[in-house]
Amino acid sequence: MTILAAIGITVATFAFMEFWAWFMHKFVQHGPLWFLHRSHHVRHPHPVERNDLFFLIYGGISAALFITGENGAHWWYWVGVGIAAYGTVYFFVHDVLIHGRLRFWKKSQNTYLRALNMAHKTHHKTTGRDGSAEFGLLWVSPKYFELARKQAESRKNKITSTDLSR
Repeated sequence: MTILAAIGITVATFAFMEFWAWFMHKFVQHGPLWFLHRSHHVRHPHPVERNDLFFLIYGGISAALFITGENGAHWWYWVGVGIAAYGTVYFFVHDVLIHGRLRFWKKSQNTYLRALNMAHKTHHKTTGRDGSAEFGLLWVSPKYFELARKQAESRKNKITSTDLSR
């Protein structure tokens, strides 16, 4: 396997995982596996929730692909790398940045991260399995970018007007 092919498979898998995560979230987690995902939509004092089982499922798939892929000799090893990379990004973006499950990240002023957070908050407006919107993770609807940009401009204008009044 060439390095270019390995990189291509890894990047393609990572990109596919965004679609797969959206599909699974919308039609499976908010469908037949709601009994696991529900824990993510309700407040609770526990550091772990049933929804975390999805990390174990995808981690297990990725590990199986690593183990049987003979250190990159087979193409599916690189699929496992793409799944693991997406899972890592998912953990940091979703669990650390958005939900603050590890409290070492402060609020960001980055327009993309703020738009992502707004979209996710829209998803969590409903606590039931029906009526949610915005099921993806990394792809954000342009309307949230516009809202985040307007918020940043508004904040900037407030700071400027406060500075001028001193």
